[in-house]
Amino acid sequence: MLASSAGALALAFGTAPATASTGFPAAAPARTPPRIALMEVAPEAEASPRYPMTPERRALLNTIRFSEGTWAQGDDIGYRIMFGGGLAPHLERHPDRVIYSGGYASAAAGAYQFMPFTWALASRALRLQGFGAHVQDQAALFLIQRRGALELADQGQFTPQLAAKLAPEWASFPTLGGRSYYGQPVQRYALLKRFYDDNLAQLRAGQPEPVAAAPSVCTPAESLRCQLQSLEAMGTGSKTLGL
Repeated sequence: MLASSAGALALAFGTAPATASTGFPAAAPARTPPRIALMEVAPEAEASPRYPMTPERRALLNTIRFSEGTWAQGDDIGYRIMFGGGLAPHLERHPDRVIYSGGYASAAAGAYQFMPFTWALASRALRLQGFGAHVQDQAALFLIQRRGALELADQGQFTPQLAAKLAPEWASFPTLGGRSYYGQPVQRYALLKRFYDDNLAQLRAGQPEPVAAAPSVCTPAESLRCQLQSLEAMGTGSKTLGL
């Protein structure tokens, strides 16, 4: 989960900001309403992302998903996973919902387990709309840059130093001492490096990421993806998976 949750679990402050009126006089002539101006800018921002995607950046993002438990074999359903394993009902906005699971409480959600406050910070800075896969990727890259790790990430090497720079942001990443920055469950560096190296090699070779449409009958039934789809079909996305 995002490290922003530590010490501030469960406060629902920081949902994606709504566009506010600027308070122009009602009778102001020949004025373009601010709302219309925002509507004109948004498509351009989405078409020209602040952070272009490269194999190196994608491999790191995938590694974060793997570490945070939202990889789901590369399926886009990972962008809907909330803390505890349930699914957000939609991607119109951050769900901003506290979940209790395994002795922890968190409102983290999405492929990169954004806390509401952290999501609000990134979405305001980048003027992001919604909570879809594209904007989640952009927000995660913003947080990587904010931690001073984007230049390291662009070198295409998953080093202990890179993991340690991101440990304050993603608690599942190990510090140089191999521990979680926040005393939470942590992944082993060697495991993350192996995943990163394999994923980057596939991306550089031009192999597609393992994202496929869900089959009519999901197999194997015990996999994370199948359990998530089963929960979604039953309309119980807020429940915790027994993984």
